[in-house]
Amino acid sequence: MASEDLYTQGARVWIPDSVEVWRVAEITRSYKEGDAILHLCLEDGSALAYPIEFQLPPLCNPDCLSGADDLVALSYLHEPAVLHSLRRRFLEANAIYTYCGIILVAINPYKPLPIYEEEVIYAYSGREMGDMDPHIFALAEEAYKQMVRFGKNQSLVISGESGAGKTASAKYAMRYFTTVGGSRCNSSMEEKVLASSPIMEAFGNAKTTRNDNSSRFGKYIEIGFSQAHVTGATIKTYLLEKSRVTFQAKAERNYHIFYQLCASATLPELQGLGLRGAESFHYTCQGHCATAQSTSDAADLDSTRHAFSLLGVPEAEQLELFSILVAILHLGNIVVRGRDRRGDGCFVEAADEALGLFCRLLGLEASQVMRWLCHRKLVTAGETYLKPLSRQQALDSRDALAKHMYGQVFRWMVTRVNYALRSLEGHHTSIGILDIYGFEMFELNSFEQFCINYANEKLQQLFNLHVFKLEQEDYVTEEIPWVFIEFCDNQPCIELIEGRLGILDLLNEECKMPQGSDSSWAQKLYQTHLSSSHFQKPKRPRDAFVVCHFAGKVEYQCDGFVEKNRDAVPKELVGLLQASKCALLAELFLEEGDGPTSLQSRRSGGPRMAARPSRRSLPSSQKSKKTISSQFKASLNRLMEMLGSTTAHYIRCIKPNDGKQPFVFDSRRAVEQLRACGVLETIRISASGYPSRWTYQEFLERYRALLSREELMGTDEKQICSLALERLLQDPSKYQCGKNKVFFRAGQVAYLEELRYQRLRAACTLLQRHLRGWLARRRFGRARAAAVCLQCHARGMLARRFTRMLRRTRAAVTLQKTLRMVLARRSYLHTRRAVITIQAFARGMFARRLYQQMLWHQKAVVIQAAVRGWLARTHYTRLRGAVIYLQCCYRRARARRELRRLRVEARSVEHYKQLHRGMEIKVIQLQCRLDEQAQEKQRLAEQLSGLNAAHAEELQRLQAEVQRLQEEVARDSQVHQLQERLAELERNSVKGYLGQEVEELRQRLAEVEAMKLQLAEERDTLTQRVLEQSQDLEEQHQRAARDSQELLQELEEERARYQSLVQEYARLEQGYENLRDEVDFHRQSTLRRSPSSESFLGSESSYLSSMSTAPSRDGSDQQAEASGDTGGDSGGQEERWQQVPEGPQPSGEMLLNGTVGQDPFEKAYLLLLGQLNAVNEELARTREELRRSKAAAEPEERKPLDFLKRRNITEMLRLGRSPEKVAVDDDLKHAYDAVQVANRLLASQLREEKQQHEEEVEGLHLNISSLKQLSQQQAALIKDLQQQQGQEGLQHHVLRLKEQNWELAQKLEKQERTTLKLQKQLRAYAKQIQELTVKRGTTRPVQESAESAVVLSHSTMVPSLSGRSQAMLAWRMEDTGRIIKAIITDYKPQSRLGALPELPAYILFLCFRHADHCCDEPRARSLLDAAIDAIKRVMKKHSDDFNTVALWLANTCRLLNCLRQYSQDEIYWQGNTARQNEHRLQNVDPQSSCHSLGALAVQLYQQLIRTAEKCLRPMIVAAMLESEPIQGLSSSCPPGRRRSSTAPAHTLPELLQQLGSFCAAMDHHGLAPSVGHQALRQLLFLVTGTTLNYLLLRKDTCCWSRGIQLRYNISQLEQWLRAEGLHQSGAWEMLEPLVQAAQLLQVKKVTEEDAGALCSLCTALSPQQVVKILRAYTPSAGLEERVSPSFISSVERQLQDRYGEGSSQLLVDTSHLFPVHLPFSASPLHLDELCIPDGLDLAFLVRL
Repeated sequence: MASEDLYTQGARVWIPDSVEVWRVAEITRSYKEGDAILHLCLEDGSALAYPIEFQLPPLCNPDCLSGADDLVALSYLHEPAVLHSLRRRFLEANAIYTYCGIILVAINPYKPLPIYEEEVIYAYSGREMGDMDPHIFALAEEAYKQMVRFGKNQSLVISGESGAGKTASAKYAMRYFTTVGGSRCNSSMEEKVLASSPIMEAFGNAKTTRNDNSSRFGKYIEIGFSQAHVTGATIKTYLLEKSRVTFQAKAERNYHIFYQLCASATLPELQGLGLRGAESFHYTCQGHCATAQSTSDAADLDSTRHAFSLLGVPEAEQLELFSILVAILHLGNIVVRGRDRRGDGCFVEAADEALGLFCRLLGLEASQVMRWLCHRKLVTAGETYLKPLSRQQALDSRDALAKHMYGQVFRWMVTRVNYALRSLEGHHTSIGILDIYGFEMFELNSFEQFCINYANEKLQQLFNLHVFKLEQEDYVTEEIPWVFIEFCDNQPCIELIEGRLGILDLLNEECKMPQGSDSSWAQKLYQTHLSSSHFQKPKRPRDAFVVCHFAGKVEYQCDGFVEKNRDAVPKELVGLLQASKCALLAELFLEEGDGPTSLQSRRSGGPRMAARPSRRSLPSSQKSKKTISSQFKASLNRLMEMLGSTTAHYIRCIKPNDGKQPFVFDSRRAVEQLRACGVLETIRISASGYPSRWTYQEFLERYRALLSREELMGTDEKQICSLALERLLQDPSKYQCGKNKVFFRAGQVAYLEELRYQRLRAACTLLQRHLRGWLARRRFGRARAAAVCLQCHARGMLARRFTRMLRRTRAAVTLQKTLRMVLARRSYLHTRRAVITIQAFARGMFARRLYQQMLWHQKAVVIQAAVRGWLARTHYTRLRGAVIYLQCCYRRARARRELRRLRVEARSVEHYKQLHRGMEIKVIQLQCRLDEQAQEKQRLAEQLSGLNAAHAEELQRLQAEVQRLQEEVARDSQVHQLQERLAELERNSVKGYLGQEVEELRQRLAEVEAMKLQLAEERDTLTQRVLEQSQDLEEQHQRAARDSQELLQELEEERARYQSLVQEYARLEQGYENLRDEVDFHRQSTLRRSPSSESFLGSESSYLSSMSTAPSRDGSDQQAEASGDTGGDSGGQEERWQQVPEGPQPSGEMLLNGTVGQDPFEKAYLLLLGQLNAVNEELARTREELRRSKAAAEPEERKPLDFLKRRNITEMLRLGRSPEKVAVDDDLKHAYDAVQVANRLLASQLREEKQQHEEEVEGLHLNISSLKQLSQQQAALIKDLQQQQGQEGLQHHVLRLKEQNWELAQKLEKQERTTLKLQKQLRAYAKQIQELTVKRGTTRPVQESAESAVVLSHSTMVPSLSGRSQAMLAWRMEDTGRIIKAIITDYKPQSRLGALPELPAYILFLCFRHADHCCDEPRARSLLDAAIDAIKRVMKKHSDDFNTVALWLANTCRLLNCLRQYSQDEIYWQGNTARQNEHRLQNVDPQSSCHSLGALAVQLYQQLIRTAEKCLRPMIVAAMLESEPIQGLSSSCPPGRRRSSTAPAHTLPELLQQLGSFCAAMDHHGLAPSVGHQALRQLLFLVTGTTLNYLLLRKDTCCWSRGIQLRYNISQLEQWLRAEGLHQSGAWEMLEPLVQAAQLLQVKKVTEEDAGALCSLCTALSPQQVVKILRAYTPSAGLEERVSPSFISSVERQLQDRYGEGSSQLLVDTSHLFPVHLPFSASPLHLDELCIPDGLDLAFLVRL
């Protein structure tokens, strides 16, 4: 394309400027070839004739490309374009990072920015490099991703001037790597890696004129990774600036550590070091800048000491290190005085305070230090001489010692840090971070600047080769013809410095000369290198030379080169330090071969001895010492080799201005740094080829408007692009079509953008023409329609007037007709009502008579039936009583005969007769009492029959009364006739009074009118007063609303704090479990497990069984249980009888020792005693429950008796277990004791049965008294009925009395059945006593009797299932493990229809009710604790399963609500039914359990949210921002961005489907709707926060088209909420910030009114977010204007005025969890209706 086509009128170009470097000008006259002048117009309107000497000025890029994320994407690649893009991004968008090919350009903002939070790290983690805005985290993620994918080492090369932000960039990169690749096993490794930064900064950074925290050394931090996790790190340092220790320029400081120590001189541990202010020391006061504004030295020392502690440096070593550093400061204060004016000798006063402190801190002899500071030792072949030094030589010697000491301290510190960061298992891959000094060019440049620039030359050469290689690889991959690109090779300059007889070689040679000097070295340089093109001699006659570096010419002064390169230290002073009493100092100055050994010994904790090397080693060490340049060259070569073996990523830090002002861009300084750091060289290499590269898909999306219809009909994207480019560009050399991309020469993209702009402009013009025509036609149509409408309304008004007159005439006629009709109808209806009334009265009288006759007949029949039935039942009852009495007499006779027979048998053995004499007497007494009770029952039956007879007499009296009432009804009929006559007389008298009443009514009407007016006035007054009161009430209401809002906010904050504590507790608990698992793992790997432990750890069932064992059992009991089923049963029975609540009991070991050596009979005897004890405890529990149902004072009276009873049994058991009374041969005695105990137990049971029978008799007495009360109520009812005239109430009450009598009869029958049952039990007990007395000599009957006793005890505790359910499940303590295993550990949710999802919670509560019923609070607590632990274990195993977490969250909430619903708190059980109130807890307080369950529910809710977030996070950005539901909008996105060519991984329907599955799972598992709404609210907050964060971090999304698509996606979310019925759940409010962000992208952003409207619109966004979106907003090319900086400033100012400063946080904290509220919801299910499936394997639980 010819220049005439580009340099046309209106085109913009760049021209040089002395102030701004480059400035913009517009061409006013088109350029023609051959013109010598280009006519331009500057921005201020002035004209300029620009002379064309060699080439035309560079063209400006289109506005759509200006400010691109990647500078290589610019169409015109040259210096002004790069500078303008950087300035525009930095000043207008506040974007400090920009890509330039493989380089990340970072501009120091000199202001903290909210773009480095942890949210930003996670936002960039896992993303491709082109998906997000340029950031150091994006480059770090690219390095980390390449390391993980390809297993190749990576490196980040950070360079720049001092103050450009290199150290901060390195710290951010380290923080990113340690956060993303957290340590796998050592949780503190990432903390240690980050802790190395404050230590390195304290010892290696200092304040300079350019930077308050300038790194005065280069460092390479290599972070090791193993399986993508950080395993350790290594730090390598280069060229520490030791001269700063003894000299600082004006406004500069020494290293930070010295000022930190001086600022903390008041600390107790530093009191003995002689510290003072920094102004008091010579080494810290030379720069006259003791403080730095941006740092706090005292706080920094705390950070440094904390970092030392994290790295494992003990406090003692820290204090030793500080004492050495303070000694260096005191060394600088030592005063050296000259002996005479000529300066031949010098001395140090012995009373020098600094000298004394220096020697005391280092453990040196002051005389030796004084001597060797002022003298030197000369060693010849046979003699040794002492040479006195001049004062200046002594001062130089002192400073050399200080620098050497600090260098050794720095080396020791780096070694110690590396030891703390070492990885024991090594690492597979690594990422290195090189933080090294940039190119330096000062007025006076010395040895340090030479070494720094030498290092930058080497790095630049490596960088050029890397860029050239990548450029070549891109062309080869796309199969583009490759032409060699020439670039600036700095190898000759490097050869000049490091080659044979180079600058460094000559310098080292000069240092070896005894009389070598800087001037002689300079002369050698002139003689050797003046012929080189990269070496020059300055014009001024002085010792200096000029080197032509890649960044420019630098003049170096030769003064000090030789001395600094030698780095000589007096060996006598070094020998003194090696012989120091300070162990750390002696360690610092050991020879290199002994250093690691000594350091290792110190770390091992052994005793430290002061090393005293021989003096013979000193000369050899000094002789073999390398020069500084040799060491630096060797380390630099190793660094180059290391970087060459890695994949390098480059970060170039730019310093925008020298004044450290925030967001101020100095173009001259920026251009200098861009030239020095190689950015422009990268641009030049790219511009020489095809810099603009587009994929075919991106090209078609962007330039679809330029394609013809025939081209669009094709299917091959490459062919379509080729045809279009042939037609548009016409020059094949301007572009190349590769395999996947199309490559453009510089300027071609700008030309295509111009064509696209013209095509879109023509299309817009066409649209405007048609739109304006349509608007004009629409305007005319509206005017015509308005005229027609006015005519219609006028004609209609006239027609309506005429129609209204006709209607009035017709209405008058109709009113007259209607009035006449009403008067006639009124007269007719009056007559008709009179006739109907007479007929009704007559017919009613006849009907009532017939009804009364039928009623009397029916009642007589009912009375006869009742009387006959009563007589029949009375006869049957008497016969039945007689039969029963005969049966009792007969059975009593048989029992007496059997008793006599037994007595005869008992008399045969006199020994047993004496033993059982008391027992027979007791049985006889019990039988006598039973006879008495039978007689009492007969007497009660007779009383009941008497009452029935009295009822019969009462019924006869009632019949007589009914007959009397019938006679009274006849009299009532006569009274009714008289009343009718009286009514007729009253009608006649009423007519006379009507006239008088009309007059009175008129008078009253007038009074009412007057009163109405008065009331109206009062009403107005009251209305005004009500309004005032309503206003006051409204104000009070508003005030109360504000107060309530504040209280609610405080409640939410308190709830959030509590839940955060719960979360922290869960995190600590998880960490504790992890540590415990790790310890167990190591223990198992090092120790060999025994068979018993292997069997114990073998399965989960063994673990659960071990949980259910009692605390008193030891390991031998567990082995006995594992040996077999029989042993297990006996062990379980022993556990039951061992737990005696009161009284002293022997330990399990005594019992086991007592049973050792006994035969099976004795063991059975002990087993029987244990079973009897257990039965006794259950009976005592049953008695207490019976007593609790009586009066409150009765249990208190009987407690001493129960205590004595249990005490006696316990004493008997102790006697039975005593080892002294156990005899092997006395088997019969033990059997007799067992039978005696059993007899006593049965006697106690007989007493309890008697007590129950007495209670039933009392109940019968109460029934009798209630019957008497009923008879009295019936008598009172009869009296009331006598006063009434109707007969229906009497029959109703008679029927009710019959029903009550029937109920009483049923109760009597039930009591009789209960009595029979008790008699049967008594007979069974008597039979058991006989069997025990006969069969007491064998073991088997004893065991059977004990088992029968256990069965009886269970029968007394568990009522019959035929009765009403008590809604509880009976269980034992040893069943805890089985319950937990069945309903939690191995629980599978029921999949059948109608299954209860909260079944485990209900089963647990039923078991809890049984423990409450038994007053066993420890058992209830242990059950809930075991359930909570089991749920936590299940959650740990299935933490990623949303359904499992939702299931147990629902069950935990249901169990919590059941404990509340059935507690004693009235707030919760008010809504219960009567049946539910019967099942309330009585004995156990569930408050502590509710607290534990509430904390568990909060943890489960947080786990539920985390699980859902883990599924949603990868989907949000792709679904909300990257997917394109509205096709065609992507073509309006700005070009010039690294975009991913792959399609979005997820779409919005997939996101909605996932949210729907979450809601369905929560509903399926029975989670409360309010909890589900809170979870959905939290998830939508995540969606909003993540989308908004990526919107803020991606400049390409801040455009109008993306706002349209985002608004559409939000509307789809809203429709989904409405379809699911969740719109009122509060979840929609979470999307409000996203809605406002989408509106912000679409509104107009030009005027002040727009700014005000925008501020009022964005109420849910923070001011920082609004400003960030405005700065990142990218207008559509040719269709929108860029948002002006003045508009952004206006918006920022208005937002600050409206909302204040607010929080500085830019991104939304998506990890924030709203406090969850677990509402109380009562269960509508009755506990006795709960159905437990058989598949749960809970048959061992007994339903009560």
